[in-house]
Amino acid sequence: MYLSLPKKLSVMLLAAGLGTGRLAHATVRLPALVGNHMVVQRDVPVPVWGWAGPGEQVAVTFRGHSYPATPNAAGRWQVALPATPAGGPYTITIKGQNTLTVEDVLVGDVWLASGQSNMELPLRDKNAPAPGAYPLILNAEQEVAMADFPQIRQFTVKKVVAYQPQTQNEGHSWQVCSPTTASSFSAVAYFFARDLYQRYHVPIGIISSPWGGTPAEAWVSTESLQQLPDFQASVDALAQRSTAPEKDAQNTPTVLYNGMIAPLQPYALKGVIWYQGESNTGRGAQYRTLFPALIRDWRDHWGSNLPFLFVQLANFTKALPLPGPSDWAEVREAQAQALALPHTGMAVAIDLGDPDDIHPANKQDVGHRLALVARQVAYGDKKVVAAGPTFQRMRVNGNQVQLTFGNTGTGLMLRSGTTTLSGFAVAGADGQFHWAAATLAGPAEVVLTCAAVPAPVAVRYSWANNPLGNLYNREGLPAVPFRTDTPMAAASRP
Repeated sequence: MYLSLPKKLSVMLLAAGLGTGRLAHATVRLPALVGNHMVVQRDVPVPVWGWAGPGEQVAVTFRGHSYPATPNAAGRWQVALPATPAGGPYTITIKGQNTLTVEDVLVGDVWLASGQSNMELPLRDKNAPAPGAYPLILNAEQEVAMADFPQIRQFTVKKVVAYQPQTQNEGHSWQVCSPTTASSFSAVAYFFARDLYQRYHVPIGIISSPWGGTPAEAWVSTESLQQLPDFQASVDALAQRSTAPEKDAQNTPTVLYNGMIAPLQPYALKGVIWYQGESNTGRGAQYRTLFPALIRDWRDHWGSNLPFLFVQLANFTKALPLPGPSDWAEVREAQAQALALPHTGMAVAIDLGDPDDIHPANKQDVGHRLALVARQVAYGDKKVVAAGPTFQRMRVNGNQVQLTFGNTGTGLMLRSGTTTLSGFAVAGADGQFHWAAATLAGPAEVVLTCAAVPAPVAVRYSWANNPLGNLYNREGLPAVPFRTDTPMAAASRP
């Protein structure tokens, strides 16, 4: 006698491979990240993994060679394809009791792009200017129309929160960059990828995994956060929870690492680009240890000293007439201190912001400056000038302060269109800062004086949410904000 099954149960059985004899053998499956149009990392062994039935023999075929794998007790299998130079397209075939084919695979450089909304902001938000939509980037329509780069691809990670590390993220498949697909690409990641592709002429893959409005601690694993006293109690409490995270739990420590970073491992990467920090303003001192902990955490889980490139916070809010404290400046300082870690680089965006919008429209220059840093840090181009003037030392001579800068390229200059060097403040022993008169004194030096401070002891530059500094190098990159009155304590070193 035939017994019909409830529709929901029938779907569940089919999904599990139990509904028909044909599907019962279709046990080999892949994570969404391993799919058509993907880009895999050149010149290193490439992990390919998935799941299969217990004891099922799996063979992965790539470029005429087959690589065997046997699932472990949890059903997970993994092979390492040999290091391959840039090229393609190739086909990867995975055969167990069923056969899967992954087509149009390119070999090039793969970058993980993460952070919060300024990394998430798309090349062209189709909802703009609807309420809640992201603003348009500069020349959005023209940029999308010209985005014909089939060797640039993006995989967009699905937004998922989890209390425990996940093995899968469904994602949204690899998209080939074209005028019909590019509007959904992360704008910063796209401009970064475009710069690299036009210079190196190798395929560029972007794994886009940001979430707007989220703090750094949401992106760090439990193991690493447990080493930071500020987060031990909250992480220990989360470890005991077995229920699904509540709605809007994306700001909770570890949950985005668990849901949106852990499932990407061990996909081979060239490096990471990161744009985040707005949600940690007000906690700059904490960020000094939290941010480098995040960098080390991801490197530990990938088992590689990945190049980690990040954007320093842009200028934002109304410019103030007098020097004073700044939460945003403290986070920028913490970001700059993370450069003490090897293979890191920072793109300064202090001149690219919008006082009225936390999402500045100029993502082209952000991507370009990240690409400059990548050329130096990840591609070994030691000749490229990748950063603006960086404070090195201070010397006081009577009422004068002489500052020496590194990363001056072919020399210091004022921003185009300005005639007076600005943004510098000095203080005496009382700690009260006053604007200083500043002059260029050579290709790498600036001299400061201030009538209100006859005996200066400390200097700040561009120390504000929206500072007025206009010091650049001749390569067009802005000076890094700094202060000398609070030297980095040993305990705060990354």
